[in-house]
Amino acid sequence: MDAIAELRRRHDNGEVAAGVDVLSGKVADMAALNVWDPLLVKQNVLRSATEAAIMVLRIDDIIAAGAPKKEEKKGEKKEEEGESKTD
Repeated sequence: MDAIAELRRRHDNGEVAAGVDVLSGKVADMAALNVWDPLLVKQNVLRSATEAAIMVLRIDDIIAAGAPKKEEKKGEKKEEEGESKTD
């Protein structure tokens, strides 16, 4: 958590190449360490995150539109029983 706060502080101070060194766990200059994130990787991460969010929203809509509530089912059964007794 401290690394994220430090990273944000450095980015706010204009150090755009600052990143988290996964070997030490500390914030370091990624350009000096020869670490470069290709644009394609960042685009794929963003695309995957967007697709995951859309899928979660679709599933939520399906669940919300799903089976009727228990109270509605009980009311339907009573109506059906009433119809069959009168026939």
